[in-house]
Amino acid sequence: MSVSPSARVVVAMSGGVDSSVTAALLKREGCEVIGVTLQLYSGAAKRKGACCAGQDIYDARRVAEKLGIAHYVLDYEQRFRDRVIADFVETYAKGQTPIPCVRCNERVKFADLMESARALGAEALATGHYVRRIDGPDGPELHRATEANRDQSYFLFATTRDQLSYLRFPLGGMEKPAVRAVAAELGLVNAEKPDSQDICFVQDGRYAALVAKLNPEAARPGEIVDERGTVLGRHEGVIHFTVGQRKRLGLSGNGEPLFVLALDAERARVIVGPRQSLRTRSIMVHGVNWLAAPAQAADCAVKVRSMRAPVPAQVIDGPDRTARVELAVAEEAIAPGQACVFYKGSRVLGGGWIAPVDPAPAAAE
Repeated sequence: MSVSPSARVVVAMSGGVDSSVTAALLKREGCEVIGVTLQLYSGAAKRKGACCAGQDIYDARRVAEKLGIAHYVLDYEQRFRDRVIADFVETYAKGQTPIPCVRCNERVKFADLMESARALGAEALATGHYVRRIDGPDGPELHRATEANRDQSYFLFATTRDQLSYLRFPLGGMEKPAVRAVAAELGLVNAEKPDSQDICFVQDGRYAALVAKLNPEAARPGEIVDERGTVLGRHEGVIHFTVGQRKRLGLSGNGEPLFVLALDAERARVIVGPRQSLRTRSIMVHGVNWLAAPAQAADCAVKVRSMRAPVPAQVIDGPDRTARVELAVAEEAIAPGQACVFYKGSRVLGGGWIAPVDPAPAAAE
């Protein structure tokens, strides 16, 4: 696991089985393990399946007691609201589709928590993410997990090289049944605990309700128009839609199915069109983070959604942390606000945020 024998290691313990087994494996290796659980959102206390629910703090504490390791709970609620929830609301209000888990890793877990780990004198910070950290000729590299359907590398593209040098991911080469088997062998209380599925601060998947509550202007009603600007209907706010969406448009009598092509938050417009209009081969990204030399991405593969397979592409590095991505084959429903992550084989070369394009024509006369 690339840590010194008897090293002090801080483990981010969410209360789930993955982070618990991470702590157990490091303890088995002889490390001095300190478990840290972040209290990010107390509103999750009554919700099952949220990643930072109150029950999870209790579960993490019980696991720490079972393993015989120190355990601390850090109150990061205000930081989480300021750096993750506020960004989520702002991004949705712009007509984009955010990924709060990336922001949480980038701005909280691998920032403030890492700082706390260093303050505790830890040699490394370990998490239960399913990714691999491999020491390469030019330093540590980030690679996809062995089990493809568990891989979380897409959500860690914003990890910096300095952060990666301090991080450890003991589960990257394991499969989930093996992880649960370790938990069962040790008698951990969460050995059969279901994986978290929901965004912890969103009630029952109602993203729009949260955004409207925190930013009422974002729920401004407006027009649904086609690619020529012809008004086809009305909507109750762009925050109810995402690029590629077909359902809940409230349109009927068209010759072919219509999909959301773009969102114009400034004019409160939803632009729709046929499926073929969703396809594109060129993407602009901003906020690019490179974990390898940009030249290595001249011939690579990219993912534009977490659940999509990588597709062949070329990435051309640009100024001010921008890049242009040219896809070998057109992809559908590329949504601004999502991540575009660059791969060479299993290695993560870098990634950035998909930038919006000019959303709509002028209204038809």
